[in-house]
Amino acid sequence: MRRTFVKTKNVRAFVSLIERLNNAKYNVPKIGLVYGEPGLGKSNTVLWWTLNQNAILVTATNGMSRIWFLKTLVKELGEEPKKTSFELFDQAVAKLIEKPRMLIVDEVDYLVESTRAIETVRDLHDKTGIPVLLVGMGAADKKLKRFKHLYDRLLCIYKFLPFDLEDIKEIVTKLCEVPVDDEVIEMIAKNANRLRQIVIYILKIEELAQTNGYKKITKQELEF
Repeated sequence: MRRTFVKTKNVRAFVSLIERLNNAKYNVPKIGLVYGEPGLGKSNTVLWWTLNQNAILVTATNGMSRIWFLKTLVKELGEEPKKTSFELFDQAVAKLIEKPRMLIVDEVDYLVESTRAIETVRDLHDKTGIPVLLVGMGAADKKLKRFKHLYDRLLCIYKFLPFDLEDIKEIVTKLCEVPVDDEVIEMIAKNANRLRQIVIYILKIEELAQTNGYKKITKQELEF
């Protein structure tokens, strides 16, 4: 399977949202939310963007507190974390003002378990003016509504959608090392609309082709 990043409709919408955050006027809140069900490529998209645009990525984990979040952020900023949460907050603010970069918080669902932790994200945005992107699961939008001061600052929201036939054709065409005809892609689309599922089918196709010496896979060669 080819190692390449496929720019689906979700990815293109993600990039448009990021551009809107980055281009917002100085007096406009620059917080965005991307959310959706598992397997739609959110984390892969976030990682691709982080690596290519030099953003700061903090992935929240279960039970993450304010001080844990701040220590993780300060380390990502290349600094040695100080001891107290107040010192850590000032340390992060100083570094982000010195070198402004977008902050992406993945798995934000975990962060909403702690009011102090999620409100710290808002405070960092307000103190530094940097764009902030929150990334969460399917219910992240509803969970964040509990925090009115933060939710009111959301400039843009996008929900990752299941892949349609056009997306799946693009994914299979770009990732699979064996050509397949449109009927095979339609068969995949009927059985899968999550990235992990599609990848499994691609691996099966490549294994089938290698085992049998097929140069192209059609509906006749493939049985699901």
